Amino acid sequence: MTPLNLLVQGLLPIAALRTPYHLFAMQSSIQTDRQVLRKQLLEKRSHLSAEKQLQASHDLVPIALDIIEKQQAEHIAVYLPFKHEISPLVLVEELRKQGKKCYLPIIHPFSKNNLLFSRFKANTPLEKHPWGLLQPKLDVRNVIPTSQIEMIFTPLVGCDKQLGRLGYGGGFYDRTFEQNPKAIRVGLAHTCQCVEKLPLEPWDKPLHHLIIAK
Repeated sequence: MTPLNLLVQGLLPIAALRTPYHLFAMQSSIQTDRQVLRKQLLEKRSHLSAEKQLQASHDLVPIALDIIEKQQAEHIAVYLPFKHEISPLVLVEELRKQGKKCYLPIIHPFSKNNLLFSRFKANTPLEKHPWGLLQPKLDVRNVIPTSQIEMIFTPLVGCDKQLGRLGYGGGFYDRTFEQNPKAIRVGLAHTCQCVEKLPLEPWDKPLHHLIIAK
């Protein structure tokens, strides 16, 4: 298992090729395709066994550590697995041994569809968000400016060979990537989440690295 680290080529803006009507129709079609694909990929992921998910969480560690070492990252954003997402928690334990600082996302209480990042320690108190996911209890003393995050391990619904990423549709990580374009974006995925080519929107940011657990 090796990480994909592919060069992403620029695309000619659609607006240069389409009239506004055609652009609207195309965007509508893309949105429908994305919704259908999300449903299909989430269904596939839900059938992964607990054993396979656990093995995947271990298999990604040496690859992720190699990427982190090469980038010399110290401030690293991770996430708590939700709905069968591949888990980075085994990696987090290794990072703590190395003295790296890990951070978890918190859904911003006031700014819609934005994230805050809070220090993630072994004793960090967690709470359940109304959407059902766990996140740190908000304490401003533990929040780091998004611009200081050097690497972001991001969950995803789907990915492709061009390092495209399909999320859940809320735009939380898209906004984070806009706020901190210098952060190295690393996707974690099971093989069943990978497709040949995703139906992407102009604002979708490609990943820098993609680790696929087979």
